Amino acid sequence: MRAPAFWFNPPARPGWQARLLAPLGWAYARATRARLARPGWRAEVPVICLGNLSVGGTGKTPATIALAQMLTEQGRAVHVVSRGHGGRLTGPLRVDPRRHRATDTGDEPLLIASFVPCWIARDRAAGVRAAHAAGAEVVLMDDGFQNPAVLKTRSVVVVDAETGFGNARCLPAGPLREPVAEGLSRADLVLAIGPPEAQARLQADWGSVLAMRPLFTATLAPLQTGMTWQGLRALAFAGIGRPQKFFDTLQALGVQIARAQPLDDHQPIGTALLTRLEHEAKSLSAQLVTTEKDAVRLPASMRHKVLTLPVRLQIDDPEGFRAALDL
Repeated sequence: MRAPAFWFNPPARPGWQARLLAPLGWAYARATRARLARPGWRAEVPVICLGNLSVGGTGKTPATIALAQMLTEQGRAVHVVSRGHGGRLTGPLRVDPRRHRATDTGDEPLLIASFVPCWIARDRAAGVRAAHAAGAEVVLMDDGFQNPAVLKTRSVVVVDAETGFGNARCLPAGPLREPVAEGLSRADLVLAIGPPEAQARLQADWGSVLAMRPLFTATLAPLQTGMTWQGLRALAFAGIGRPQKFFDTLQALGVQIARAQPLDDHQPIGTALLTRLEHEAKSLSAQLVTTEKDAVRLPASMRHKVLTLPVRLQIDDPEGFRAALDL
């Protein structure tokens, strides 16, 4: 599903829909609070969770990849454990990009596995045990901040600086999985992702509550691959948390977007859909372009027809971020 617009109203003006759904939001928050009270299992290796307080895309996967690369450069054997959202396999299972498809493991684990060893496991503790047995010295949990099964050594809350915490209401009245102050009380640090103007708005709107924990900032930037994007005419499509971020990035690179096709987050991209997009692109004299996360969901026989824009997370103070993790 796509997030309803009222989720992102100012907290002082949440809208009639949020007010109507408020009792359900309070019930959701109570259920989360009760679930988090359960005791967790302590692993024999450090477990760093990269999670969020909101549903939808905040940049957890690029942050996970960036932190995995940072720790790998320090000589640490890093494995990632993910629930495998959108995949049919339950695990624990090490993801093999040569053998598995997004329908097996979910798209995010498949993307992460091209950088570092990645495991899917509906049972998080079983996934961490499997990673440790396979040689992991540090385990990164991609999501799972509201899952109490494994005790976290460090927890990083990832925030989309553009949307912040929306209307500050819990599901379904707003985008939150739990109240902001409660969530940040369990975090060790916050990583806000977005351009400087978005970071300034985030501070203006949420600075007082963000002051609860050390705050670091980062941006997503296109990877320099030698590809010339300036002047390219494109039919762009994306099934990520906020497709508009992808379209804006393409325009900033000088791409002429003939049409932008937002898809639902994690939406399957079958042959029929891609064939339709291909025919439309031809009628517009445009090139099909998508994200790395979407690319792993493309039919293998048609991937060569779609250009992919890779992006990487750039942390503004990587040394400070590494020191704050204190591993």
